[in-house]
Amino acid sequence: MRSVTGIPRIFLLPLFCIITAISSSAASNPAADLLASGRVDESIAILQKAVSDSPTDAASFNLLCRAYYSYGDWDKGISACEKAVALEPTNSLYHLWLGRIYGEKADNSNVFTAGSLAKKVHTEFETAVRLNPENVEARSDLSEFYVEAPGMMGGGTDKAEAQAQALEKLFPAKAHWIRARIAEKKKDYPTAEKEYHEAIQSRDNSGTWVDLASYYRHRDRLPEMEDAINHAVAGKIDPAEALMEAGETLVRTGRNLPKAVELLRRYLNSGHLVEEAPAFKAHYQLGTALEKQGDKKGAAQEYSAALSMAKNFSKAKEALDRVNR
Repeated sequence: MRSVTGIPRIFLLPLFCIITAISSSAASNPAADLLASGRVDESIAILQKAVSDSPTDAASFNLLCRAYYSYGDWDKGISACEKAVALEPTNSLYHLWLGRIYGEKADNSNVFTAGSLAKKVHTEFETAVRLNPENVEARSDLSEFYVEAPGMMGGGTDKAEAQAQALEKLFPAKAHWIRARIAEKKKDYPTAEKEYHEAIQSRDNSGTWVDLASYYRHRDRLPEMEDAINHAVAGKIDPAEALMEAGETLVRTGRNLPKAVELLRRYLNSGHLVEEAPAFKAHYQLGTALEKQGDKKGAAQEYSAALSMAKNFSKAKEALDRVNR
């Protein structure tokens, strides 16, 4: 998948592989709990004071970067992530997040800026893997870069395959996911679908089913997409963010909007909100689903709920203005 600038999207990952581990110092920080619950404005306020009081607090700089990342303030997030890396240059996690936010900035820049940033993305992901070869998330992100980036920027499906081989014993489902992405890149769709199903065989959870649903969405096989979503949400939800991803997939396609509303509300009421699926974005998606069904009042309430957590979330601002006209 590519952005409108033609530069590869760097952070198109299935939600189950996004990082869930937090350093012990960050875990004891109340800002981490606020960020996990989607209350990003409160988290940023605490973290800004933390780094002001202790300018060598790398963990707080990393959390601050992730807070800015969550609603798309790439410049402030890059500054915070760069400081975290400068303070702890051997921390694989910090290099991973710096690479991710460079990637999002690239995807939202002109072609010249994006090309320069892509090189930084490549460097940061490779550094994250070198510092911790067992960092599955770093290998996943690096693989996606290799699949999407042109050869002149360091991409190559052969390099992605090397990452799949490295993950075969560590996380076989992820190795299958990488090979599915390689096959999609080559337009070998039967092999891609086979690999997604192999990932489910290796790790039958909500995340792998949502990955398959996403594949079907991109192939415009919408009945099969819905069937995969039904499998994803039928039992215990693992990981928790799969509920939001499933609901968002239905919203994007305009399919079964009542089911999308149900899934998004189920996530928001679950008591298991996570950073990987920010609650303010879940409120926004819920508002979008309600708006598409003609419930402007309900949509406005959800957009307002999103802004109460993240006042600078531009998509919710624009949507609220739209339904209030």
